[in-house]
Amino acid sequence: MEGILDSYMRFLATLTPAYFFELFWFYFVFEFIRYFFLEFIVLNLYKIKSWTQRDKKEDARRRLFLENPLVSILIPGKNEGKHLYKLANSLSEQTYKNIEIIVVDDGSDDETPIIGRSLEKAGLIDTFIRNELRGGKASAANCALRFAKGKYIIHLDADCSYDNDAMEKILIPFFMDNRVGGVGGNVSVRNYNESLVTTLQGIEYFNTITTGRTVTSYLGIYRIISGAFGAFRADVLDQLKGWDIGPGLDGDITVKIRKKGYKIAFAEDANCLTSVPNTFKKLIKQRLRWDKSLVRFRMRKHRDILIPNQSFKFSNFISAFENITYNVLLNFKWYVYLGIMLTYYRPLFLNIFITNILLYTTTNYVKFVVYSLYRPKAHVSMSYFLVYLPCMVLYYGMYLRAVRTVAYLQEFFFKKSYQDPWNPRKTSIHGEYLGI
Repeated sequence: MEGILDSYMRFLATLTPAYFFELFWFYFVFEFIRYFFLEFIVLNLYKIKSWTQRDKKEDARRRLFLENPLVSILIPGKNEGKHLYKLANSLSEQTYKNIEIIVVDDGSDDETPIIGRSLEKAGLIDTFIRNELRGGKASAANCALRFAKGKYIIHLDADCSYDNDAMEKILIPFFMDNRVGGVGGNVSVRNYNESLVTTLQGIEYFNTITTGRTVTSYLGIYRIISGAFGAFRADVLDQLKGWDIGPGLDGDITVKIRKKGYKIAFAEDANCLTSVPNTFKKLIKQRLRWDKSLVRFRMRKHRDILIPNQSFKFSNFISAFENITYNVLLNFKWYVYLGIMLTYYRPLFLNIFITNILLYTTTNYVKFVVYSLYRPKAHVSMSYFLVYLPCMVLYYGMYLRAVRTVAYLQEFFFKKSYQDPWNPRKTSIHGEYLGI
């Protein structure tokens, strides 16, 4: 250990600014500038805009309650019976009251039918629908949509919980700008202290996902309304004929709305808590599905938004281009960087690796502390996460990168998303036949 430390100190002594950049260009060019420097600038601009628009936001809230439109809350899912009572009780405590709750049981093999019908009979939900044969999440959501009467549609996951003003706050953006077609809620991790993997996801959601969605929403390129908590204009969903076959249907519906010319907004103060996978094996399964859907929908189904045509829109192009560049192209570019370091700087590789760890860890700490000043509300003690931040380099930079790489290769060459058990086989076959 002492020899490694001595070698590392000698290595640091040789680092001129030019040599430092030569060795760590990937971090500076593709990571620091995009994920800290530019984000920090945009967050400040966002804060200024939020402050200047506070009266407009309050007026939008007043007009929401004055109009008091019916809002249909759709809750599709399979084997979610154990969550339904708690969710229905939570929705009854919402500050916004003019809602109807529609639950669709997508072929459950637990006690969901019994629980759902008892909740309907007790008046805790408005409509319970049972699909005897499982059709998949999109099928269940579209089934609920057919029964919805509301002017606005809110899609929820049954296993999530929501602040008592969450429904109100996710609706406000529609009254601030009539060009908004969909709004995403802010999703955080509820079971962050259950295991190491849930803690790391808690940091990821807190430090990366929320910030990223705030920034992209401000820039007009926000690209995914979470399926756990998303709101839509009913007339827009009618134009789109609802959701297409997933997985990845939340990102897909967002792109479809954008292509129709509507804006997508992010309501960072509309808070939702979700339970994330509690083992690394379960997380791999989830992220493989997420990452394959990026290739399937953004690079295959919706590749037309990258091509200038009569319906071309620059913001849609930038949204897709930025997503593909940073998540797919630079994912493989990192392996190029790794190859260069191993080929031309092999004797220094351990020192380069240590320095990269220190660079990314320092950035993570600075981001975590600084960005905490920009978040409206936290459901956890921030000090809990601090000790785990050094793990994020291995978690996000290596573990999730490896998962992404496998997912992209599987989808590029084998279209593995059509074999994912997340959807019934018959549904996936139909989706592949239609090319969606």
